[in-house]
This record gives sequence, C-alpha cells and structure tokens, in this order.
Amino acid sequence: MPNSLIHETSPYLLQHAHNPVQWYPWGVDALAKAKAENKLILVSIGYSACHWCHVMEHESFEDEAVANIMNEHFVCIKIDREERPDIDQIYMLAVQLMTGSGGWPLNCICLPDQRPIYGGTYFKKEDWKKLLVNLASFWAEKPSEAYAYADKLTEGIRESEKIAFVSEQKTCGQEDVNEIYEPWASQFDWTEGGYTRTPKFPLPTNWVFMLRYAKLMGNEQADAITHFTLQKMAFGGIYDQLGGGFARYSVDAQWHVPHFEKMLYDNAQLVSLYAEAYQQEPLELYRQVVYETIDWLATEMSDSSGGFYSALDADSEGVEGKFYTFTKEEIDSLLGHESPLFCAYYNLTEEGNWAEEHTNILCRKQSDVHIAKAFNLSVEELHSRLETAKKKVFEYREKRIRPGLDDKILTAWNGLTLKALTDAYRVFDEERFLQMALKNAHFLLKNMRASDGALYRNFKAGKATITAFLDDYALLIEALITLYETTFDEQWLNQAKDLTDHVLAHFYDEASGMFFYTSDTGEALIARKHEIMDNVIPSANSVMAHNLAKLAKLYQNKVYVELSAQLLRNVHPQIKNYGSAYSNWASLLLNEVFGVFELAITGPESLQKRQEIDKFHIPNKILLGGSKGSLPLLQDKWGTQTRIFVCHNNTCQLPVTAVAEAIPYIH
Repeated sequence: MPNSLIHETSPYLLQHAHNPVQWYPWGVDALAKAKAENKLILVSIGYSACHWCHVMEHESFEDEAVANIMNEHFVCIKIDREERPDIDQIYMLAVQLMTGSGGWPLNCICLPDQRPIYGGTYFKKEDWKKLLVNLASFWAEKPSEAYAYADKLTEGIRESEKIAFVSEQKTCGQEDVNEIYEPWASQFDWTEGGYTRTPKFPLPTNWVFMLRYAKLMGNEQADAITHFTLQKMAFGGIYDQLGGGFARYSVDAQWHVPHFEKMLYDNAQLVSLYAEAYQQEPLELYRQVVYETIDWLATEMSDSSGGFYSALDADSEGVEGKFYTFTKEEIDSLLGHESPLFCAYYNLTEEGNWAEEHTNILCRKQSDVHIAKAFNLSVEELHSRLETAKKKVFEYREKRIRPGLDDKILTAWNGLTLKALTDAYRVFDEERFLQMALKNAHFLLKNMRASDGALYRNFKAGKATITAFLDDYALLIEALITLYETTFDEQWLNQAKDLTDHVLAHFYDEASGMFFYTSDTGEALIARKHEIMDNVIPSANSVMAHNLAKLAKLYQNKVYVELSAQLLRNVHPQIKNYGSAYSNWASLLLNEVFGVFELAITGPESLQKRQEIDKFHIPNKILLGGSKGSLPLLQDKWGTQTRIFVCHNNTCQLPVTAVAEAIPYIH
C-alpha cells in the first residue's frame, strides 16, 4: 500500500512512496496532524541522487519494524531538498548548530509547531531505532524541557548569519582585493590542483574569481593555479572521459574517485568556467570539455520541451559507480589489439586503479604528446585511434542498466544552464549552443512564470507547483542579461528587469539591505533567512548584486546602483576572512575596484563585432547594441556604419569601426 507521497511529482519523494513508513509531503495536512495529535514531527530531507539517502532508506525506511516505531510516535515528513531549499536551509542550520556538521540524508526531530529539538544525518538502523524510542519517551515525559530547548535553538537559527546594515561608504582599492587573495592562496594544492583538503569539489565560482583576479591584477600565481586545477579536473575520474560531464566531487585528493552523481548545477557552471578559461588560454582540452559536457546535456539531460533535468544518480543496480567503471578484462575483450593504447591513456590496470573496488575509473595522467611518443604515433594518429576505441567502449557502456534520472526541472539550475550555453556560444561561435539556449529561455518564460509575474521553482509532469525562491529569480535574471548581451534582443533584458522589480517588491529586507531567500507571498516558516555565502552555487544575494550592477548601467538606474552597492557594503567585512566562501562577492569587488567597460556596438554588423570582442578575455565588461534599441547608452549612437563605443566611468571614447581599435581603450 503506497503512502501519501504517491501523489507527488518529485522523483525523490516517489522513491519513498512505497515505504512502510507513512510518509507525508510537507504541507497543511501533515502539520495539522502533528498539532492535532500532539506528535513530534520527523523531518527527513534528501535528494534523488544522494547515495547515503538510498542506504538509509534500504536499511531503515523499508524495514517494517523501524516503520512501526516511526508511524506510532511521529508524523513523518519527507522533503526533496532541491524542491524546498527554504526548509532544508533551516533544518540544516539547526543540525549544524546541534552537532557541528551537516549533510544528507538530514533527519530532524521537531515539536508539533515545527521547531527542531534534535537532528543528525545518516543513522545506522539499530542506532536509529534506539534514538526514536528515546525521543518519544523524552517527549512524553519531559515536554517542558523540549519546549525550552526548542526556544533556544530556534533563536539561534534566527540570529545565525545575520548581516548588519552598513551605512559607511568605503572606497576600495587593489589592496582590498589582495587582502582577500593572500590568505586564500595559502590553501592551494600545487601537486594536484584545487585546495589541500578532501573531498575535492570543483567550486566553479572560486576559479572564475581567480581567472578574473589573475587577469585584472596581473597575478601569475593565481593564473597558474587556476589553469593547473582545470587541467587536473579534466584529466581526473571526476570527469566522465567517455560521455562528458562532471561528477559532484572526488573523495580523494587526486580528482580520481568521484562521488558519481552528476548534477545539472555543477555542469552548467563548469561549462561557463571552461569557456571563460579558453578565452584566456585557448587550450584544446578546455574546448573538448565544453563540447562534450554540452553534448551530454543535450543527450541525457534535456526535455523535449527545452528544459533541463536535475541530476543523474551515483548508483545503478544498487552499486555506486557501476555504470562508469570497467575491469581491464572487459576492455581487452572489447578492444582487442587496441586495448593497450586505451588502457595506457586512461590508466586501466589488471588489479584496478580503484583499489577498494578492484575496478577501473577512466582517468588521465599524461599528455597526448607523451602517450603518442610512447606508442610511436603522431598526436593526430593517437586521437584517431582513441576516438574509435572510445566509441566502442561508450556503446558497450550504453547497454548497461543506467543510473536513475531525476527529471524534475528547476528554474535556478536551468538559469545556470541557460547562461552556460550562451557563454559557450559567445566563445566558440557554435550555433547549436545558441539554439539550445533560446529554446530553454522560451521554455522557462512560458512554463515557469505565473500570470502575476512571479516565478515557479519546479516543473514536472506538465505542471509547476512550488513558489520560486530568490536563487530562481537571481540566476534566471543573470542568464537573461547574458542572453541579451549575446543577441542584442531587448526582449530578454526587459524580462530580466521585470523579474528584478518583482524581487525588489517581494524579497527585499529594508532593515538589513539584503534580500530574503523567500518571498513575502510564500509560506511562513519558523525563520525567514537570507542566503549570503557562496557555496557550490553562488549565493542568491551575490548574484542579485551583480544583476543590479549590470542593469544599473544598462538602464542608467540610480536605485539599482545604490542597492547593489549596499549589498556589497554589507558583506564586504566578511569576504577577506573566508574568500572561498564569498568568491562571487569578491568578483563583484573586482568590478568595483577596476570599473566596468560598457561596449556599445551599433549598426548592421554589430553581432559580428560582438563575436570578435568575445574572443578576448575582458572580465569587467558589459555588451549592448544592435541595429535598434531603447537603452539610454545607445541613444545618439545609431548610424548606417557599424561603430564601437567604449565607455568607462561615465565617459565614452570616440567611436571606432574595428575591434582592434577598440581594445587599446580597455585596460
């Protein structure tokens, strides 16, 4: 007999719909039941690609004896963290305050009024049973103690990460940026790339900052570590050498053994990162990563309507990484005389390069030149033979049972993907990237926008159901601005401005000068939080600060100028203490210090000139133009001839007709 999750659309919730646990989705029914029966609420949070979520489900939630305890004493609510990050961030913070750490699965025990009193992550079955019995007894015997603890913990949640309104306007210079970089640089891993810690996450926003810092400050160390890291990641097992796309992180220091789940948000940002890195250093490896990852997005993560799915599971047939790994015997049998070359290139061994599992993860250690020389081949011959072998191995892999697909479509993650496709198009002039981007943009604005102008967060089975959060707005706005800079079609920019004005009306917190993560029209939870720190995805507030700064220039809007400046002023004291957690803010500070160039390109060949300009790595620029337009900066700049206007600090240079003439003005 299925439980109440059977009516949900989330793939993660549906995974639990046939558990003997009487799960409820978060909502009025479950919360009212807890109050009416005076039962503790058990909030269990995860996502479909989460390996340890699967483990705990199999060990505990599929067990009748465990389910009986949970059903008797608790109202059990299952939450997809990707659909409801607002709930997840509250209870994750609660668990972090209680235990000092967090992760998923996240299990939090709450009073009937939703306030937490206990929590943790993964629990072994016997530990879980004992804990539940003890908590049920505690609630029955000492409810006053539970309420007292909930009071303190909830206050801690509400006060945590509060940002004060900073009124003092400080002039920032290059020394402020250096103060951020120097302690950050001490964490670099010069042997394997990334940082000297494990597990290793790609953290694209960090390396975007480093690329731009290296360029604007002329810092060779930052340039070297960034490109070294990008090459190491592309060579590693964290990158799918056969099918393209990156896994979420590596469990070791060498980027070798990944946690095999593939997330849309990681791959979108990494496409943008490698495309920008190619602008600075045009390595064929970067081009390959971008093209292969977009091919993977197109073939495995695309809905026919134009949206992109959320994730691929780490597991297949109940085994993590089974889909992606090979024994040498398999490869020998498949490739015959070509196997030695393939195995040398991807480091496959008899005993297995993934020693714990006695199997192989495809990864690279040596350059094409080195391998070609070892096999007495030209680089061209090497590539030709490898392509043939890769195709055979890929087709063999395609016959395996595939990892589970989370096919819900999320606005925020699609915003990242839309930007990635436009970024890739601007760097590589690949028309199909632009067509994918346009199809996605039309899908999002058609299906994720309500009649009142608000956004929805999710789309599945033909419907959108959840009110959007700040990151949905911020990342879609960012993508639409980028799409305008790519096409010079003002419809995209006007949509971005409309969404921005909606954010100002429904998310802005006058007291702090920051944005709340939730709308004032959304569900009221026990706390209304701001999202400040940049993590695997940049914080919604930092993205909005960038958006406002760009829109301020494009529309000459003084309100936007001040709002963006206020956001940065508020957070600036935090950045130098923990640069890697505020990297998108740090990129905004770079723009503040070095200024932003407005490049207006008008006339019949404006898009061609845009393409030429995008061959240069100019991180602090805004592009606008076309053959017609209403933006203030374009007025009085129209003519029959294509012209480029370079503007900076409210001053425009005399127009030029060639990109080579414009570039010297940008310094």
